[in-house]
Amino acid sequence: MSITEQLRFDSDGLAPVVLQDYQTLEVLILAYVNQEALERTLDTGTVYLWSRSRQALWLKGETSGRRLRVVEVLPNCELDSLLVLVRQELPGACHTGHSGCFYRRLRDGELEEIAPPLFNPDEVYRP
Repeated sequence: MSITEQLRFDSDGLAPVVLQDYQTLEVLILAYVNQEALERTLDTGTVYLWSRSRQALWLKGETSGRRLRVVEVLPNCELDSLLVLVRQELPGACHTGHSGCFYRRLRDGELEEIAPPLFNPDEVYRP
């Protein structure tokens, strides 16, 4: 039985996926997949996700060129989430221009940026 048949999706048909750089082990993104996104990811070797805000399938990097290539897929013990080790085609996996989405920390109750952006999102995501 394939992982697309074994993975337990929630009531919305989604499962969380952590995307991690395979070399640095930096956690880049926490996102979600539905069955179609997972199937396309496995078929193409390129990360597809489900955008909860747009309610649409999303090829990561389609607009920015910052695609993520699958190195390894690791399901958790309960088969209800995935860790996907990826290779970045271009640095900067977050739409804010940062390496990953976890570029801030909480310090004394305030958010503090701990990593600078790698690119200007206004130049990449022009309307």
